[in-house]
Amino acid sequence: MTIATRILVTGGTSGLGRAMAAALAANGATVALTGRSGEHAAAVAETLPGAAFGLALDVRDEASVTAAVDAAWTRLGGIDLLVNNAGLGMRTVNPAFLTEPQPFWMVPPDGFRAVVDTNLTGYFLVARAVVPRLLAAGGGRVVNVSVSESTMTRAGFAPYGPSRAGSEALSRVMAADLRDTPVTVNVLLPGGPTATGMVPPGPRPAGMRLLEPEIMGAPIVWLASEAATGVHDQRIVASEFGAWLAARG
Repeated sequence: MTIATRILVTGGTSGLGRAMAAALAANGATVALTGRSGEHAAAVAETLPGAAFGLALDVRDEASVTAAVDAAWTRLGGIDLLVNNAGLGMRTVNPAFLTEPQPFWMVPPDGFRAVVDTNLTGYFLVARAVVPRLLAAGGGRVVNVSVSESTMTRAGFAPYGPSRAGSEALSRVMAADLRDTPVTVNVLLPGGPTATGMVPPGPRPAGMRLLEPEIMGAPIVWLASEAATGVHDQRIVASEFGAWLAARG
């Protein structure tokens, strides 16, 4: 399968981001992966099965976004695909959120802002920096990583749920704004909780099953491939990807 060769993955040092970066690199792409620590991002990039390099990026900071996008564009010679993935989870405001959920009025305002700034504003800032370049270059793709709709409205999930609902709404607006252009926007989500750092160790709700981060590999490689040319404004669930693809014929 021929895939896009110049890819930027935000939040690529762990979890879903690392799994997607690894799958893309293994299939022939050169991947720029980012993390708040440039040294850590570089170390992770060295472990991937293919061509990759790491960059420092704090998606909440406009200057950091500009510098990282400039560096990625220069080193890659352009960008074919942006994977917006960097995010903060519920653990940052409530480490025991799975077993001891807290109501929204107990969430510290600074914690609320940090999650929204990362999960929503971060997607906006990075896409805002990349998409005009894609338009000027004649095309490209954006994939925004999201979560299941139930997570967006579950009791005890402020601010994570609202931040992800906002990023999904932003994705639909982006897709509408980019309709009839050579830049496509799609949403990709695992389809359930995943075995990443966002899920704390220890007791979990009865029956809770964790998906492996690698479930994101097949759909992100397909979204980077020639087969996904023209695919736009789709919401793809990784755990249902095979059935979704079959239904498309």
